[in-house]
Amino acid sequence: MSKNQQQEIHTLLEKPSKIVLVGHQNPDGDAIGSALGLSHYLCQFGHHVTVIVPNDFPSFLKWLPQASDILVYDTQASECDSCFHEADIVFILDFNAPHRAGLVSKALENFQGVKVMIDHHQQPSDYADYVITDTAMSSTCEMVYHFIASKNPDVISPEIANCLYLGIMTDTGSFKFSITTSTTHRVVATLIDKGAASTAIHEKVYDTNRLKSLQLLGRALQNLKIVSTQRTAYITLSQQDLDDCDYQKGDTEGIVNYALSLQNVIFAAIFIEQKDENLVKISLRSKGDFDVNSFSRKYFDGGGHKNAAGGKSLRSLEATENYFLKVLASHQKELSQ
Repeated sequence: MSKNQQQEIHTLLEKPSKIVLVGHQNPDGDAIGSALGLSHYLCQFGHHVTVIVPNDFPSFLKWLPQASDILVYDTQASECDSCFHEADIVFILDFNAPHRAGLVSKALENFQGVKVMIDHHQQPSDYADYVITDTAMSSTCEMVYHFIASKNPDVISPEIANCLYLGIMTDTGSFKFSITTSTTHRVVATLIDKGAASTAIHEKVYDTNRLKSLQLLGRALQNLKIVSTQRTAYITLSQQDLDDCDYQKGDTEGIVNYALSLQNVIFAAIFIEQKDENLVKISLRSKGDFDVNSFSRKYFDGGGHKNAAGGKSLRSLEATENYFLKVLASHQKELSQ
C-alpha cells in the first residue's frame, strides 16, 4: 500500500465532495462492510456519499448501520445513474476489474471524475486514477481501516468499527484462513476497542439460519462428490435444488468450505446453477500451494486469491461438471504432491 497514494487521496478529500462508493456483483460481507465503513468515515467530513451495488445482498448484512440507504442498480438504475452523473469521486471497493461491477460496469467506465480503487485481489486492471492494492491483506475492510488510520485513527466510530469488523470476519472465515495475519488480529482488536460488537456480529451473520437454508445445506452435502486421485471434492446445486429449498441470496455462502474440510482434500469447488442469469456460479477453495486464482482465471472467467476464488460458466450444470473433471485431470501432478 503506497503511502504517497494514500496521502494524495486524503488531500483530494479535504474539500467536501459528492462521492459514490461501488461494490461488486453479488456483494458479500467485505464489499458491504468496506463500503459502509468508508461511507461513515467520509460523512464525518461533510462529503455527500452514496453506496451503490449492482444487485441485492444477503439479509444477514442488512442490519449494518445505514445498509438500508444502499442503492441497488438492478432495481434503481435511474437513481444510480443520476448519482454517477453528479459525483466528483468514485471509490471502487473490493474488486479490481470493470466487469466485476456487473450492471454498474458501463456507468463506471463512462464516469469522467476521479476513480479511486481499494482492493486486495490479484492482478488488478489499470482503470483507476488512484490505486491502493495489497494482495497480502486479509480483506478490503482491513485496507480501509489502514487508509482511515493513516490519517486519524481517532475518528473510527462504533459504526465504522462494526462494518469493518464484519468484513474482516467474513473474508477470513472467522479468522481461520491463511490470509489472516498478526496484523489482522491487531486491527480486529483495535476495532473491538473502538466499539465493534464482535459476539453480536458473529451471531447476526452465522446464527440466523432459516430451516430452508439448512435443508439446502443438507442437499448440498448429499450432492458432494470426491475425486480422490486429485484430492478434490466438489458440490453441485441445480436450480431445482435451490427452488425446492426456497433459496434466498446468501444461503450458499460458505458451503464450499464443507468440501474443503474433508480429510485428504486440498481443492474444493461448488457449482450453483442460476437459470435466471443463464450461468453456473462457481466458488473455489484450496489449501497449501494450489492456486485457485490461476485455475479460475484460466478456465472459468474468474479470479480472486491464491486459496479462494470465484468464477462462472455459461455451459449447463452437467456440462460444467464434465468440463471441470476434464481440466482437473490436467492438474494431477500439482494436486497429488
